[in-house]
Amino acid sequence: MRKNIKLTAFAAVSAALALGLTACGSSSDPSSAKADGGKADESKPLVIAASPSPHADILNFVKDKLAAKEGLKLEVKEFTDYVLPNTATEQGQVDGNYFQHKPYLDDFNKKNGTHIVPVVNVHLEPLGLYSKKVKAVGDIKAGQTIAVPNDTTNEGRALQLLAANNLITLKEGVGTGAKLSDITDKKGLEFKELEAATVPRALNDVDAAVINGNYALEAKLAPAKDALILEKADGNPYANFLAVKDGNQNDPRVQKLAKLLNSDEVKKFIEDKYQGSVTPAFGAPKA
Repeated sequence: MRKNIKLTAFAAVSAALALGLTACGSSSDPSSAKADGGKADESKPLVIAASPSPHADILNFVKDKLAAKEGLKLEVKEFTDYVLPNTATEQGQVDGNYFQHKPYLDDFNKKNGTHIVPVVNVHLEPLGLYSKKVKAVGDIKAGQTIAVPNDTTNEGRALQLLAANNLITLKEGVGTGAKLSDITDKKGLEFKELEAATVPRALNDVDAAVINGNYALEAKLAPAKDALILEKADGNPYANFLAVKDGNQNDPRVQKLAKLLNSDEVKKFIEDKYQGSVTPAFGAPKA
């Protein structure tokens, strides 16, 4: 049986984790994962926070098909936002997480004083522009509204996608941190900033929306088929990775999971299941 736990509010997270921490000898308690001398106790489960799809799906494949052969006990906790997985990792409520890319993590650490570090890249989810009202990007006209994620890195990423496809013009030299104020020519378009997780639900209310790959999948969209435009994979800096609090990179359980996440079996699983909507992006994260 999978032990995934969907947590959507801080109160729910706090209550659930507090209960786990106070339960004597709970096998899923990350705080009990250290044996004598601070060395990781490999008999304890490795608890990883993850977005439901594709992250938790990939982790559950590892859990069900590969982990036992490596002597790894893996527990997956599902989170439906982009903040709590890092908070829980920093506080030791989980052992690590798998949901984010490097630009987002760098921004999060800077703003929150956290110490999360990447361990190994796993996959790329191309960001895409979707619509229920137009059939092609050329049909988007002045006066229409596009929804974009409101967090710093994903909004910048969304604006770069729109600029690359001539829907807007950005200031010269603006990078992944682009903001709405950096648009020099909106070409008559209006923009609606929303939390990334809620953007798919706005599709009926706007003319188009830029949606993160995992949230598109959760909304039953197939990025490779349904997106009007999609990020290119070549040279893309937004690979999603396994991450832990700094100092825990060499935990033997973390190293086992990293090896499995970059295995041929996981590569085949990603390619077969997602058919190009999610692509393998194995290897060491860029510094």
